[in-house]
Amino acid sequence: MLTEEFVSSICGPPLAANTAISKDIGIYTQTLTPTYTVKSSFKKSSSPRHGLAFNETHIFSAQDGKAHVHVYSRLRGNQEALISFAERVKSTALAGQVLLVGTTEGRLIAWETCTGRQVTTPPCHVQPITCITVTPHHILTASDDSNINVWARATLLDLDANNSEPEPQIVLSNHRGGITDLVAGPGLAESSSLCVSASRDKTCIVWNYRTGQVLRTILFPTAPLCLSLDPCARALYVAAEGGAMHLVEFFGEKPLLGGRAAEPPSIVVQASEPLAVADDDAGDFNCLTSSYDGTTILTGHASGKILRWTLAPNAPPTLLANLNASVTNLAFTPLISAERKVKPHTVVKPNQVQKQHVLTAQLQGNLMGRSRFEEMLNAPGFSEKTIQEALLSFESHGAEGEDGMKVPPGMVESMKATTFAGL
Repeated sequence: MLTEEFVSSICGPPLAANTAISKDIGIYTQTLTPTYTVKSSFKKSSSPRHGLAFNETHIFSAQDGKAHVHVYSRLRGNQEALISFAERVKSTALAGQVLLVGTTEGRLIAWETCTGRQVTTPPCHVQPITCITVTPHHILTASDDSNINVWARATLLDLDANNSEPEPQIVLSNHRGGITDLVAGPGLAESSSLCVSASRDKTCIVWNYRTGQVLRTILFPTAPLCLSLDPCARALYVAAEGGAMHLVEFFGEKPLLGGRAAEPPSIVVQASEPLAVADDDAGDFNCLTSSYDGTTILTGHASGKILRWTLAPNAPPTLLANLNASVTNLAFTPLISAERKVKPHTVVKPNQVQKQHVLTAQLQGNLMGRSRFEEMLNAPGFSEKTIQEALLSFESHGAEGEDGMKVPPGMVESMKATTFAGL
């Protein structure tokens, strides 16, 4: 049976004298289906919003109001390291084996956890970086200064980056208030590279972050606090002040995006009625995440509650858990782990001064490469390499056929022309 797991974190002291919940636990890994259970926990952590990142082997937790990141080993179940930075940490995200750290001074720090190499950008934001979003080719940083910077991953992580100061490719600056959340869609082509930002100016903006174009501005009755895109980026879940949960469909009866949109992108659209509203005792929204089929939504609240929402109209949320402290981060773990060439067992502390670094990780997979049989088996039809080898075998030593007769050179040239014309 399919098992769905998610990771949550809390921030701040316990809200009540509840002896059933340990006071020291700050991070939980939990199972949502088939039944809700707490799978494991990690102690001594107080992570702010957008301050938690994890992969298959480690959990990285920024500490609220401090210049520290706690590193926990998921394999051993304990705290592995305490990493100190020069500035207080506001937000974190993972790009492969690189931990991205947003500071209160507006800098972005990239730390390669397997080598210890560290790249630090200039303070391109004039206020703290509130959230970081990672795509396969780009890194997006949002700030309280209302701007969003788009960085090229290849440029930021270039081996010569220490000799020059990286600069963002594009700055998205249509908001008039601090950015509260930022999510990016799965599209990789330039035309489908969209992201959505939420701001305290009571708007969400859908961008093409590769071109900087505003695709749609959506106005809400109250400030949107948390966002999540459905798996196909066809709808947006928005948790706003006052406990309202909104569902915004991009391609519904009145499409908001694309060539079939009823209005041009410059027209601001008013959000529809909320899908449902949480009770007052739940407290403000701190975080939101959606399942991989897009049918279940989890929200974390300042009251310590984790609520579970469905897409049925006016269906009230149900209480999933109460962690007795402000829930600041929620994220589902991938159903299928991505294939990786390295598996780190321990992290290497960052070092910006050292010029040469050593990779510390376990290499995975077949280091000798695939065999010729595997290459031919996985190729669609006959690969170009296989055809070239076959043609060269005809040319060698006057190429003989099955009956021992030599193949004329002209026939070989004709076979080449016919074969490559069909490729």
